[in-house]
Amino acid sequence: MPVLIDDQDFCRIAEDCRMIGISRNTLFTSLKEGIIPDVEYRDRLGGRLFTPAQTETIRAKTRYVMVTGRQK
Repeated sequence: MPVLIDDQDFCRIAEDCRMIGISRNTLFTSLKEGIIPDVEYRDRLGGRLFTPAQTETIRAKTRYVMVTGRQK
């Protein structure tokens, strides 16, 4: 379920991974290795919140790495 902050929708990690089609491990590895930048917003428990634009960036970058085997 999206989170609304300042009139902007955000998705949590599980929703983002499901929409993109990657595992949580892949997402966290991509964050750790700097393939994708970390997020600006977190929920009250410290969980990352992604904007739709960030979701598309993650989709594009993880797809590129999975297809080519290297970072862009």
